[in-house]
Amino acid sequence: MVDELIRLTACEAVKGLQRGDISPLELIDAAEARIGEVEPHTNALPTLCLDRARAHARRLLAGESCEAKNEAGWLAGLPVAIKDLADVAGVRTTYGSPIFAEHVPSTSHPLVERIERMGGIVVAKSNTPEFGAGGSTFNEVFGKTRNPWNTSLTPAGSTGGGAAAVASGEVWLAHGSDHGGSLRRPATYCSVAGLRPSPGRVTRGTVNTLFSPLSVQGPMARNVPDVALFLDAMAGFCPLDPMTFDAPEVSFGAAVAAAAPPRRVAYAATIGGSPVDGETRDICRRAMTHFEKMGAEVEEISIDIEDLEGTFLALRSQQFVIDREQQLQTQRDLIKPDIIWNTELGLAQSVSALAKAERNRAALYSRFAELFRQYDLIVTPGANTPAFDVDLRHPVAIDGIKLEHYMAASLLTAAVTLSASPALSLACGFDQYGRPVGLQLVGRPRGEAALLAAGALYEAESGLADQLPIDPRAGTVPPVEGL
Repeated sequence: MVDELIRLTACEAVKGLQRGDISPLELIDAAEARIGEVEPHTNALPTLCLDRARAHARRLLAGESCEAKNEAGWLAGLPVAIKDLADVAGVRTTYGSPIFAEHVPSTSHPLVERIERMGGIVVAKSNTPEFGAGGSTFNEVFGKTRNPWNTSLTPAGSTGGGAAAVASGEVWLAHGSDHGGSLRRPATYCSVAGLRPSPGRVTRGTVNTLFSPLSVQGPMARNVPDVALFLDAMAGFCPLDPMTFDAPEVSFGAAVAAAAPPRRVAYAATIGGSPVDGETRDICRRAMTHFEKMGAEVEEISIDIEDLEGTFLALRSQQFVIDREQQLQTQRDLIKPDIIWNTELGLAQSVSALAKAERNRAALYSRFAELFRQYDLIVTPGANTPAFDVDLRHPVAIDGIKLEHYMAASLLTAAVTLSASPALSLACGFDQYGRPVGLQLVGRPRGEAALLAAGALYEAESGLADQLPIDPRAGTVPPVEGL
């Protein structure tokens, strides 16, 4: 029975819950059993809150807390995981930092409150790098999370715990966040679907950077219809977040159900000259035939961006100053080197350098706006390189080019962050070592409905989502290309 339940998609499970064929308590039991089997191999969900989850389930079964029952995105008692950057009332929430190793918040993040109002039941917190900063999911509190496709490899960061948990069937849906690719790279590395929504689509609550569009919250799932379901549960105006706006009149789930293929698709093997693994480029190019089979016209293009790396680092580092400057002054010895580097980079940069980065960002946005006048969809590889050694902070090199810092492996996704466009990562194949390879589908700003529809059609054509969930697999670390 456990195996049968964990293999349900989120949409199937919710339908069963709504019909009364399945109880939320049965799904919690199934999740608990699966977590017990998987966690020794992956360390994806280090904090469980099963008693709290069962209490929530009993309230739903008693007809309590069901005011959103007829709204789009109603989850009806489906267990979910929340990234350990978002507070869950009464549950240990560490942000992956030894500074907060024993922190237990008394109130939940506004997005968690929204998910629970929509019938989502929180069963666990998913592992994340310290303060969500890093291309590999590890921290001093809980250690390393491993990729279920090959436990010698990383699931990427920073929503690595959520991606590993979804891929291995511990939960049906996982919440995440994304700044430079933290929902998209883990989705690619674990062969699941992850969406970075447009800024303002989903509340970020009460972060210090409320007026910055760089960091967003979003959904992760095994397939695109499940992502649409979870986005419907998340989306909408929040008075605590000035960038948020109302959910659409037509739900994302309905948009996916009525999907029509895109007419014109642009494929870019890279953005701004960022290095991309050679085999990844080949696999992603071949994957574009699925769009052609749908009747779409596919054209390969070049997206040239002036100083992509410098622009993104300048803006990202300014956000680190806002978030971490005061902690560096008082608790520097408890903060990892990557965060110190990123923050000090921001503290050292001139006002003129930051102004230049803002001008470059405006030019990049205009470039994408121009492309969207010609194309319905822009597609790139989902990550610059496949999953790498779990013991490394970041890849050593990509396509023979040595990397100087941890963000250098995230520039494909970081470029799209700067464009303020929604982006969906989903599976497109495997390399010669069995590592998942994915695509990044980019839609027009606030165009999640069309983006998810295109992704769902692609996914149905490829059939790759049907491989999930998987049992964790042991493996070895492949050699680094070009070294």
